[in-house]
Order: sequence, then C-alpha cells, then structure tokens
Amino acid sequence: MLIAVLPGDGIGPEVAAEALRVLQALDLDLTFEEAPVGGAAYKAHGHPLPPGTLDLARHADAILFGAVGDPDCDALERALRPEQAILGLRRELGLFANLRPAKAFPELLGASALKPEIAAGIDLMIVRELTGDVYFGTPRGRRSTDVGLREGYDTMRYDEAEVSRIARLGFETARKRKGRLCSVDKANVLETSQLWRDVVIETSTDYPDVALTHMYVDNAAMQLVRDPGAFDVIVTGNLFGDILSDQASMCVGSIGLLPSASLDAAGKGLYEPIHGSAPDIAGKGKANPLATILSAAMMLRYSLGEPEAADRIEKAVATALAGGARTADLGGSLSTSEMGDRVLAAL
Repeated sequence: MLIAVLPGDGIGPEVAAEALRVLQALDLDLTFEEAPVGGAAYKAHGHPLPPGTLDLARHADAILFGAVGDPDCDALERALRPEQAILGLRRELGLFANLRPAKAFPELLGASALKPEIAAGIDLMIVRELTGDVYFGTPRGRRSTDVGLREGYDTMRYDEAEVSRIARLGFETARKRKGRLCSVDKANVLETSQLWRDVVIETSTDYPDVALTHMYVDNAAMQLVRDPGAFDVIVTGNLFGDILSDQASMCVGSIGLLPSASLDAAGKGLYEPIHGSAPDIAGKGKANPLATILSAAMMLRYSLGEPEAADRIEKAVATALAGGARTADLGGSLSTSEMGDRVLAAL
C-alpha cells in the first residue's frame, strides 16, 4: 500500500517524521513516498500544490499530511498561499467528510480547561462537511460600494445532495458508536441551515435506530463547555465544524493531541493533526507528535483496513501518557523525538 507523505511547513516535517517511525515499526506492507506541499512547495516549485504532489496524492492509497502555513508567504495572493494546498486537495480528491474525534485521556484531565470531572466525560466524534459552505461558495470577493467603501463578501451555500451525503456518514458513524447524532446548524436565521435541517430530518427516516437531535451552533458551543459528555456524534457544516472541532480539542486539554481524517466517498483519506504549522517552535523539537501519530492510526483504521494495527498505536500512546510522557504543551519537557521514542517503546 502506497502512502503519500506530505510534511509541509513549520513543525509539519517534525511530527510527520515521528508518525512514520511508528508506522515503519509495524509489520505491514507499506510504501512511503514524500512530496512538498504548502509554503515549502511554493518556495521550491512556485505553487503550494504542485502537479507532482497532486498526482502522488491521487495515486496513493492514503495521505499522511503534516501542516501548512508559512509567515514568509503571508503577502502572496490568496491562490498561492500555503493554506490553499489543503483546500485544493479536498476539492481535487473529493474529500468531503472530516472526522475529528475528541476523547479525554484519564492521565491528562488536569490539562483541560474544564473541571476534571466534566472533562472526563468527553468521548465524541465531529463529522464536518469539507467541500461546501462559505469556504467554497461563490460569488466571493472584494469590491467598492456605491459610496466608495471597501466591502468583502462570501457565499454560504449547500445543495441537498451535499447535505444528504454528509448526514448519512454522520448516521453511519453514530450507528457504530452510541447511536446518538446531534445535527448542528443555525436554522433560526440562515436559509442554508434550514435546508440542512430539512435534509437531515429526511435522511433520518433510513436510520430509525439512531436518536437524532438538533442544536443551534451557539448553543452547541456552550454545551461543549458545560456538558461535553452529552455528545456522541456531531454532524455539521464546514464553517461550524471548523470552530467546534478546535473547541473540542481544548476541552480535551491540548490541540496537540487530536487527529483527523478527511475522506472521499470510497473511504480514501487524508490524515492530519488538527494543529497548525506553529512556525514559532519549528525546528526546536518542542512540537507534540501525538496528534500526527494518532492520525496515522486513523489512516490504518479507515483507509487501509488495518484496525488491529490502529488499536496497537492508540494503546501505545495511552501507555506512554500513563507512564508520564509529556511534551511542553502538556506541561512536560520531552522533545518531539523523545515523545516518539516513548510511543515506540510502548508499541
């Protein structure tokens, strides 16, 4: 099985290297091929997603992604900025569904911003639609108004097929967990959200075994802090999912702990930590590689048909944490590679 490795910018290469060490320690028939992406690709090839990188991503069985974002590229036109690489991969590969688990580690309850007894209940999955909504809707742009004021505009847009597709994945995910799905929208003020809610309700008739509830996004944000244990699976749009999934990560204790999967209709996926490129600590060995290592576990489970190997990695991470392994973001002093060493030892 061919894995495309796209390390990217900032701490991306450091954390991706640790995930590769873990994957290579498994007795699996895996082949790895690396390609540039993001700011590194722009500097080398003049584009954040060069044709060669896109071609590799298309032909690979799965993609392991580091991070993109480079302050040196902030002045570039939007189409050439590093972040356009990940948007381009989602669009070109049809990666319409983002799975972001958030589960509390008993050893790290003190790292959460929540009270330990509240954080202990966190075990949820956010299913976020990735290729629609305001990030991809048109028209969009900037212009001058009739009175000479600068104006920016974006379009929030979904059609019923896009909503039904992600809703079905949400129901299927809930069916494999605790059987509860919460659809998050803003149907009280947005026509897009009213369509979203209507289609989710229509789709629910095919899943009578899943309990469906609805919640406005502002209330969902509040309940994630008040009682995160009340959630099982959340399905929501691109914008709301972007915000809520990062909030859930901080409820767990650190954005450096959470993996993600972006899947197409056939289950092929791009796997990445949800943290950014963190250029301020790049090259210093301070980054937490656990989110990327756990992303590799998700890759084995969802795209490569190796659930036992995924379980081994997840148990190794839990064992390392139980043994006191901590990087700086968790209040410890281990370097990136030392944390990788601890996971490998547990594996």
